Amino acid sequence: MLRPHILLTLLVFVALGAYVAHFMSEQRVAYPLPDRTATGGKGTTGASSGASGTGNTNAPKAGYHDKQAYNDDDRDWSDRSDDNDDQGQQNVPGQFDYYALVLSWSPTYCSDQGSDDNTQCNRRDGRRYSFVLHGLWPQYDSGYPSNCRMQRRPFVPEPIISSMLDIMPSRGLVIHEYRQHGTCSGLDAVQYFAFAHKLYDAINIPERFQNPFESQILSSRDVTREFIQANPELQPDMIAVVCGGAGGMLREVRICLTKDGVPRSCGQNETRRNLCSANQVFVPPSRSTARNPSAQEQIQLPSLPRSGSTGVDHLPGPQMNFDFQRNAR
Repeated sequence: MLRPHILLTLLVFVALGAYVAHFMSEQRVAYPLPDRTATGGKGTTGASSGASGTGNTNAPKAGYHDKQAYNDDDRDWSDRSDDNDDQGQQNVPGQFDYYALVLSWSPTYCSDQGSDDNTQCNRRDGRRYSFVLHGLWPQYDSGYPSNCRMQRRPFVPEPIISSMLDIMPSRGLVIHEYRQHGTCSGLDAVQYFAFAHKLYDAINIPERFQNPFESQILSSRDVTREFIQANPELQPDMIAVVCGGAGGMLREVRICLTKDGVPRSCGQNETRRNLCSANQVFVPPSRSTARNPSAQEQIQLPSLPRSGSTGVDHLPGPQMNFDFQRNAR
């Protein structure tokens, strides 16, 4: 019969062995990357993207704007599958055909998904965004690369994140866009976001989309025409309009560019009819009342309707009036 102290020693070694075996099995588990899902299309802008869209599976999951999952340093970046293997595509940094500069209509995101997004949709200073940068996407003529392998982890320094928040009002979106799309550009985070900001700044936003206080109903051709008038270097085949959701809301405008940032015709990703098949596109208002940073003036609300007359609600914020017949134009 074993003595008590020998039996106790054996039990300790058995327990220790079981713990080591469990620990080693946990280390072999790879952390999965976030899946790309379509939020009615390719989802930003919001800056976002805020940002949401239709008809392209380049989109991150709905509600990613405030989540910090994309900054998780525990992810196994060296062991991930290529999403385009079934198309014979290889996700190699720098090997792609053109860029899609994706502008998201922020009021659509705010009315659809961003009710609790205090950074983009419910700012206390009264600022409301119009077109924000969802991302700069490397594209193949058919298909697209994503999550390209790099020698180092795709880290985005905090100063770079801060420098993008004026046009991409979501820290999580900035991080996500570089990891999913920027890694395929062949540029590091500093170069990629400097180039993206430069391209965004070079686009003239049509006046009717700069800060509308009233809802609008247009066609996708109307939206394209407005951008061409404001940017004469663009042609209809260089622009794609994305709409979807209730009433065919405007979600995105995509502008196709060469690797050097010169406008070019879009590939099959942007020429699909299902990006915006609605006959009419509903454009929710921005209604920003924040102080104009350049003029240092408070933006004035349009004059209210006379007593007894009908008109739109001019209160700031992402509230929307869906009375298409009477209030939208």
